[in-house]
Amino acid sequence: MGRIVLASASRARASMLEAAGVAVDRMPAAIDEHAIREALLAESVDAVEGATILAEMKGKAVLQRLAEGGAIVLACDQLLVTEDGRWLDKPGGVDHARAQLLDLSGHVHSLVSSVVGFRGGERIWHHVDEARLWMRPLSEAFIDGYLNDAGDSVLQSVGCYHLEGRGAQLMTRIEGDFFTILGMPLLPVLQFLRDQGILAR
Repeated sequence: MGRIVLASASRARASMLEAAGVAVDRMPAAIDEHAIREALLAESVDAVEGATILAEMKGKAVLQRLAEGGAIVLACDQLLVTEDGRWLDKPGGVDHARAQLLDLSGHVHSLVSSVVGFRGGERIWHHVDEARLWMRPLSEAFIDGYLNDAGDSVLQSVGCYHLEGRGAQLMTRIEGDFFTILGMPLLPVLQFLRDQGILAR
């Protein structure tokens, strides 16, 4: 198997690939995601295009640091889009997470996950998928207990939840691919790796 570099600090994405039998090297991209998101919003870029642009920029940033030109680079981004069209960032602390959960409580939101594939230093593939999630109305007491029990790991999630864990208690319904919700549309990625001869057909 050729070298696969995941242009992400996300343990969830790396774990997803490794559980599927794909070994990856994680190499976080050094870009100012918040500033780029703000610029994209100012230009009225939609979330599907925005997630793809962010993923591509992460991939290009990692490519500049890679000496090995033949590696496959997978770059991902996920945007959370509220009912009224706002994009939320990962919370900066527990108080921010609490405010974000109060904001999402009782509403539908979308998670848009994009992945861009590079080989030989060139972008050769991309895929984007969207899932919708219905969050039940949450009491302030529940939110406080949830954040206390969940710990700092939820601060690494834009929605302040991990659906594969305690975050399932927040939802009444989901619509879309589970892997997309976790941060990467895994099945199309595996097909891309088969098409590239990295995984057996």
